[in-house]
Amino acid sequence: MSSNNASASSKSLRVAVVGATGAVGREMVKVLHDRNFPVAELGLFASERSAGKVQDTPYGALTLKAFDAAVVKGYDVVLMAVSGDFAKAHAKDLASAGALVIDNSSAFRYDADIPLIVPEINAHVFREAYAAGSRLIANPNCTTAIAVVALGPLHKAFGIKRAIVSTYQATSGAGAEGMAELEEQTRNQLDGKPVTNSVFRHPIPFNLIPQIDAFQENGYTKEEMKVTWETRKIMEVPDLPVSCTAVRIPTYRAHSEAITLETIQPVTPDAARAVLADAAGVKVVDDPANGAYPMPLNATGQYDVEVGRIRNNIVFGDHGLDLFVCGDQLLKGAALNAVQIAELAL
Repeated sequence: MSSNNASASSKSLRVAVVGATGAVGREMVKVLHDRNFPVAELGLFASERSAGKVQDTPYGALTLKAFDAAVVKGYDVVLMAVSGDFAKAHAKDLASAGALVIDNSSAFRYDADIPLIVPEINAHVFREAYAAGSRLIANPNCTTAIAVVALGPLHKAFGIKRAIVSTYQATSGAGAEGMAELEEQTRNQLDGKPVTNSVFRHPIPFNLIPQIDAFQENGYTKEEMKVTWETRKIMEVPDLPVSCTAVRIPTYRAHSEAITLETIQPVTPDAARAVLADAAGVKVVDDPANGAYPMPLNATGQYDVEVGRIRNNIVFGDHGLDLFVCGDQLLKGAALNAVQIAELAL
């Protein structure tokens, strides 16, 4: 079910994008425009070295400003596409001044007092917190956001007993620098030139890297544990068993995930397809005989998360599902989800 509907509101708001020069920040500006978010004034904030430069946007050419907390406090909505340390230094003060602050970093995702929101799944948590005066909201990890759009409806219908996730994550997950490294080093590889790496731990062209973020004491990476921690919080199942293996692959954009579920209630592929066909933010692409299934090339630039390869898992039988999911990491995984959260306050 499509989530491309533009918002309509009589409000007109001053919106700030902090980290406006990065891949996510630029996408936030585009999504605000594409969804007709009621922007009265758009402020683009970046580092001191970017201040004064002009950035082309759907709203026209806008001059970048150096971040100034006193100035940003005057905005109604602040979308933050910055590091966790920067967010920790400024987000709470901005929210205390009255702005709705939506932070894309991991700084506040695991704080019990700060909502972690995917609007299709737990909009009620935002509304309750916002009504109670909360103004700081965490945007989830891109991999988690894409996964739970599919998992939430299935859990509501059949109950999820446990989930095993294997991810195939595009270089866009490492920002514009990651995408640039893929392109430059692929050209070097094809031209017979030396292939080096600085963004990724190993060369990315024609390779897979089974490490995203730092390894933890339990042998999982932090990226993998984010999927466990955040899925539990968003779906409000604090003890849900979730295991993830996260792999970086040499694609530009859109993350893919192979998900195996054991369900509490019996489930059939047809029943799962019916549930997902009615789910907000999901597009069922599931005709394998004709080569129709989720792929990064098709999911890139799309708001909806594609779900396909839906079948009974032969280990768990009629209490198991396997599915394949693709979603644009810069959209549902980041910028789109942030703007959708802001729309909840309209």
